[in-house]
Amino acid sequence: MSASPRVPYARLAAEAFKGLLATSKAVHDSSIDPTLMELVFLRVSQINGCGYCMDMHGTALRKGGIEPRKLDTLPAWHESRFFDDREKAALGWAEALTRLSTAAPSDAAFDALSPHFDEKGISDLSMGIAVINAWNRLGAGLLPPLP
Repeated sequence: MSASPRVPYARLAAEAFKGLLATSKAVHDSSIDPTLMELVFLRVSQINGCGYCMDMHGTALRKGGIEPRKLDTLPAWHESRFFDDREKAALGWAEALTRLSTAAPSDAAFDALSPHFDEKGISDLSMGIAVINAWNRLGAGLLPPLP
């Protein structure tokens, strides 16, 4: 792997990059628990095949003390005993919004959110999912080097 991205997009699209960073900060400062948001970021990054983002969010979760078995079973969260109902609802919504090319998000995936999130929480979670999908496209497409 190269020591630099395919193109220096952070410099060449500087205003858009700064905007994405500002949006990311707003998402991190939102009503969603940071650990849950990191789990969502990692799962979306796994789906999208973004090695840079998987490394970043996996590292953050390990540093935050997430149990290794929980991380190991993240791709199978729906059958893992390590995830509670709130996390499962968020991960289900994350997968639904990420896999738009195969189907629109179902009412069931959306309805699973309401016992765990208010409208603000659903909005914040959805913004987080949108933002990580944007970062994944940059990471998987333009290949920034791993730190």
